[in-house]
Amino acid sequence: MNQEVALITGCSTGIGQALAHCCLDAGYQVWATARDPQTLAPLVERGAIAVTLDVNNAEQRLACAERLRSEAGRLDLLINNAGYGAMGPIMDADRDTLLKQFDTNVFAPLQLVRDTADLLRDSKGLIVNIGSVSGVTTTPFSGVYCASKAALHAISDALRMELHPFGVGVLTVLPGAIASDFGNNASAAITLSETSWFKPWEKAVQARAKASQNAQSTSAADFAKELLGYVKNPVRPEQALIGHSARSMVRLKRWLPLSLLDKRMRKRFKLE
Repeated sequence: MNQEVALITGCSTGIGQALAHCCLDAGYQVWATARDPQTLAPLVERGAIAVTLDVNNAEQRLACAERLRSEAGRLDLLINNAGYGAMGPIMDADRDTLLKQFDTNVFAPLQLVRDTADLLRDSKGLIVNIGSVSGVTTTPFSGVYCASKAALHAISDALRMELHPFGVGVLTVLPGAIASDFGNNASAAITLSETSWFKPWEKAVQARAKASQNAQSTSAADFAKELLGYVKNPVRPEQALIGHSARSMVRLKRWLPLSLLDKRMRKRFKLE
């Protein structure tokens, strides 16, 4: 009962799996979740508890929270990592695309906080929401994804202030370019119709989907180690910028006039 408990979503690959390994190294009892529990085998071999969880499934979320209450009796660290990246022109994003994007990146993390709030309060726990530099600096052909991360940042800000009296902390993480399966998953989720105005820009759309995956991308393991350093530090910032180009992307938004930033982005994605 004295061992700290961490619940991490989206642990099948990439950042989530690296975070689970890092938390195991740090002595947490790790509850690792994924839609397909077979992908969690490497973590189970190290002692993690595998949980089948589609974050958009309310019954599975509630079942996960109830298992935590009955089997662990506490929750010290909740990492909302599971995410979805819908890429493509805003003009091609239909209602279903918008809903799926916001359901996964905004509403599901908030609901999981609500489902486990009593455990977090009792343990004076920490909520870690994995946002994105894309939630600060918008790029063409990723507007829906950028909007969802900006919304998650705003919700995190509100939670951080509102949960302070109850001893629950909130850390918003803004990853830069992190080596993971995000590029492949984003490429598979591109919305670009055959009659789209932007069909001539199809290669630029595909390039945006894979923009975070290059030779300079920070490894998921390095990302996880740096993040856990913030988690374990009693004097932590409200936001953590981690990974290649994270700080430079945020500086673009904060210091460049919008006219210059727009021009730079148009040039990058051949929209001049």
